[in-house]
Amino acid sequence: VQLQASGGGLVQAGGSLRLSCAAPGRIFSRYTMGWFRQAPGMEREFVAALFRGSSTVYAESVKGRFTISRDSAKNTVYLQMNSLKPDDTAVYYCAADSSLILSSIRSAPAYDYWGQGTLVTVSS
Repeated sequence: VQLQASGGGLVQAGGSLRLSCAAPGRIFSRYTMGWFRQAPGMEREFVAALFRGSSTVYAESVKGRFTISRDSAKNTVYLQMNSLKPDDTAVYYCAADSSLILSSIRSAPAYDYWGQGTLVTVSS
């Protein structure tokens, strides 16, 4: 299963970016899709997820600023990031899994499939 993440770049603090994650149609409709990020020297951390295509879950640090959504026609999940802060600087990864339960949604090891990552840099 290949996930294609894109949309990263350099943005000033307070700005916005939208990340995209394209997935094969056969998994997109049924899998939980998540976004994680990893800053230099830090562990990979949960950002947001779309649980089995319906419920959304966010990390407290991004709640109210980031929005996860999906476009079924394009088999793509988006992460709209607004009011970006320098602390949001990281490589962002999309992930997917078919069988994780809601209590595991924030756990990176619970996801079987990963995209290649896209770098987001927020300057102050």
